[in-house]
Amino acid sequence: MTDLDDTDRALIALLTRDARQPVTSLAASLGIARATVQARLDRLRARGIIRRFTVELAEGPGTPPVAAIMLIELKGAMSRQVIRALGRMPEVVSLHSTNGAWDLVARIETDTLPAFDRVLRQVREVPGVTNSQTCLLLDEARG
Repeated sequence: MTDLDDTDRALIALLTRDARQPVTSLAASLGIARATVQARLDRLRARGIIRRFTVELAEGPGTPPVAAIMLIELKGAMSRQVIRALGRMPEVVSLHSTNGAWDLVARIETDTLPAFDRVLRQVREVPGVTNSQTCLLLDEARG
């Protein structure tokens, strides 16, 4: 993404905050023509820079009340097997490789603390997981 100009970056920042904004609103915020915004969106999607537009649910009914980030250390030769096993767990809503002391970062979401405890146990029992550290997400920090 190093070949993006300032307008592309500003457009992506606006979409990151609210991907449902109409093109006309984006154009007004950026101070450029609606057709220019649409052309930039089309180009960013064609290049794979913007892959999808998503919905972020507000807290309330349907929102899992228990969410956490789990840092996972792996036995090196088993990383693919671990990634496949974690990918089959519906409570693991995202999984990222990383650098440093931890090999993977997983976001876990469940409806109850007992369900959360069960998922933690399941992750720790996956062959190839050697260590983990979990941080419950209490509230979103906004500045």
